[in-house]
Amino acid sequence: GAAAARLLALFDELAPAVAFARVTPSPSLPPQGGGGKASLRDSYPRPPCGGGLGWGVCVATSGSGPRLLSVRGLSKRFGGFLAVNQVSFDVRQGEILGLIGPNGSGKSTTFNLIAGALKPTGGSIQFEGTEIAGMPAHRVCHKGLARTFQIPRPFRKLTLLDNVVLAAHYGTAGALSREEAKERAIEALALVGLPTDPEASAEGLGAAALKKLELARALATRPRLLLADESLGGLDASEMDRAAEMLDDIRRRLDITIVWVEHIMGVLMRIVDRVIVLDHGEMIFEGKPADAAVDGRVIEVYLGHRRP
Repeated sequence: GAAAARLLALFDELAPAVAFARVTPSPSLPPQGGGGKASLRDSYPRPPCGGGLGWGVCVATSGSGPRLLSVRGLSKRFGGFLAVNQVSFDVRQGEILGLIGPNGSGKSTTFNLIAGALKPTGGSIQFEGTEIAGMPAHRVCHKGLARTFQIPRPFRKLTLLDNVVLAAHYGTAGALSREEAKERAIEALALVGLPTDPEASAEGLGAAALKKLELARALATRPRLLLADESLGGLDASEMDRAAEMLDDIRRRLDITIVWVEHIMGVLMRIVDRVIVLDHGEMIFEGKPADAAVDGRVIEVYLGHRRP
């Protein structure tokens, strides 16, 4: 029909731009079960679950799993300015790691280096044992590492479903048929609480809905590691709480590992298992959120002075 023809035209015309960055950030979920097809929930390694709530009530690994991402000596220089200086850390399967710091601390640059948006000046980034430092963003996505963007930029002339279908198709290197991409998109939209109606438009979405769409596009690529960039920006207090709970719920249901870059500390610190604090491009703290909240240097960085 006309809709299928339009999608086919989009696949052909938008491939280069979509595959590069706009869709790279949008990973998503798998198709609904049934008919012999594996659903998103079936495609991920599952933690122990119980209960009769469909997706199950799962126990997160909280970072006790094997090392998924390894960053060593990561550096990025812009001319004479050293934005990231010898940053090293690991991310373990199943955890939510918070990456925080004041403005200009280097957290967004570090995030973009991992996601492939920037090439490092030095250092190593290994994902599941494979070096990805300097790899372009679309190839990083195809490896199973997806990201959201701080400022969502959906295709506003397309429907919600078409936005996520494109992410599913190009975020998996075009390995899916249109029907398979559509199934993944429907499940991703349902998971984040957005309409799955094929006619639902992306125009006029508020801040919270745009963040959900960004997350759905990311989940559609079936990532094993999700990079969440400023997921709370532009939201009110209640929306922030719901957004944070959604990330935690996705981690538990799908056993996805999450690196969450955020400047709003209050909500993040209640959700993450560990936190890394950057300042002037250097890592000044790594540990439990409760310990970061009382660390003298962290307090000084955020408040400009130490507590008496």
